[in-house]
Amino acid sequence: MRKILTFLVLPAIIVVLGVLIWNSIQEPVVFKQERENREKVAIQRLKDIRTLQSAFKSSFGKFTPSMDTLIDFYNNGKITIKKQIGSMDDSVAVANTQALKKKNKKITNEELLAYYEKGMNLVLSIDVEIPVKDTLLKRADFKVDDLRYIPFSDGKEVDMKATVKVVSGVDVPLFEAGMPFSDLLKGLNHQLIVNLNAERNDTGRYPGLKVGSIDAPNNNAGNWE
Repeated sequence: MRKILTFLVLPAIIVVLGVLIWNSIQEPVVFKQERENREKVAIQRLKDIRTLQSAFKSSFGKFTPSMDTLIDFYNNGKITIKKQIGSMDDSVAVANTQALKKKNKKITNEELLAYYEKGMNLVLSIDVEIPVKDTLLKRADFKVDDLRYIPFSDGKEVDMKATVKVVSGVDVPLFEAGMPFSDLLKGLNHQLIVNLNAERNDTGRYPGLKVGSIDAPNNNAGNWE
């Protein structure tokens, strides 16, 4: 019996303990690696939301709390850009333009454009409306419908809010979009997620990734920046 314990049972116990110790050491390492991989995807998505929200505000003077509205803005909206016509390095074009403006101080860019289209060498800039999707986020891997979802969460939606607050007597549009760790890290070690959330809460920080803030202006910064 003693020999059985010595040659069979004790080695098996040692192997099991070794595996348990190895797993306890490796689990935080694996968690950290997977967390970093997931956060990389999530951060890019939050940056894309910020890009569209900034364009939306430029067009409408405010942010939107609705992901449906933001996605529709990408698919069907337009933004105004300044289009440069001619070159400031062309001295003849600059001289011609200055001469027309001197002759008619109220001349508009549209009127200058009409002269340009008739063949006159000028330099000017005009406002041009172009589709949002032809200008922003033109990456091969970008899918606008994915913006509403927290990656790796089995369909949980991004928590997006928008408001207008009075700051120093001025109305300031604000927005935020957040992805809680409990959703972003779904399926990973539960206790390590609990510990991470507790550490964030104890230090007064959002327990997840977030861009912008509806509490106070922060230049639409992400909490990973």
